[in-house]
Amino acid sequence: MPNTDRMREFLEVARAGSISQAARQLGMPRATLSRRITALEADLAVRLLHRRTTRLVLTSAGKMLEQQASRIVADIDAAWASVRQLDDVPRGLLRVSMTGPYFSKLFTDFLADYPEIQLAVQSTTRHVDLLAEGVDVAMRIGEIKDADLIARKLHSDRLLVVASPAYLDQYGMPSKPSEITKHNCLTAFSDDWLPNKTWPLLSGGSVAISGRLAANEIGLARDAALNGLGLALLPSAAITKELTAGLLVPVLLDTVGKEIPISIVYLDRDYIEPKVRVFVDRAVKVISSEMPKPFKFD
Repeated sequence: MPNTDRMREFLEVARAGSISQAARQLGMPRATLSRRITALEADLAVRLLHRRTTRLVLTSAGKMLEQQASRIVADIDAAWASVRQLDDVPRGLLRVSMTGPYFSKLFTDFLADYPEIQLAVQSTTRHVDLLAEGVDVAMRIGEIKDADLIARKLHSDRLLVVASPAYLDQYGMPSKPSEITKHNCLTAFSDDWLPNKTWPLLSGGSVAISGRLAANEIGLARDAALNGLGLALLPSAAITKELTAGLLVPVLLDTVGKEIPISIVYLDRDYIEPKVRVFVDRAVKVISSEMPKPFKFD
């Protein structure tokens, strides 16, 4: 007989990729959780997990159950939350996915002001699936295309191409976008590990790129550029100190790059839990004023 406890246990294992880690999150013995997952597979007469040496991986049936169970549990949580709205006190575990070094003050003050909220913070540049991964709030860089999300703008930035002076001394400064193809470009990659093959132009369109290093984290690309490995496309707010100190130099500033919004997003539901509402309001207030501003060029 399906029940929400079994769904929550399976979802926690799916998100953690580890029974041990999921058991810690759920506050139960590992052996107990392992038996329950095995019993769930027996009841369904299907394998839900591939048990690898270092991580559990969902089977196709497991992925299907994760998707459906996520929606069911979310609906049940929303129903309970709407009833508890009678006292409207922000409480419970709030899962937050963000990137960047700008949020320590936000978290510290927020926890002090809302003692009944517990925070679980994931630092990643990946676009998480809020529903499937059980995330309440996430930060997004770029346009929001998901109709199931509500977005509040935090601030905007400019993507620009930069390189170290040493790299430019050795390989030369590109004078037009087409010359970028001759350079080693430090690229980003998406969730499927496929590196980006183009960089945007301010006028619209794009220029083809290639390179020997791809990373999905801003700090890695910045450090690689500082070490003279190639050209990098980075948000100016993340490299303000390096630009000011002359450790990184803008390349093709007037032609290559893009203006990007930075937003905080949460699921579009009939009822927004108080813990989500107060966190989003606080984030908009704090981050909008304290996030590093885009670098100003003379």
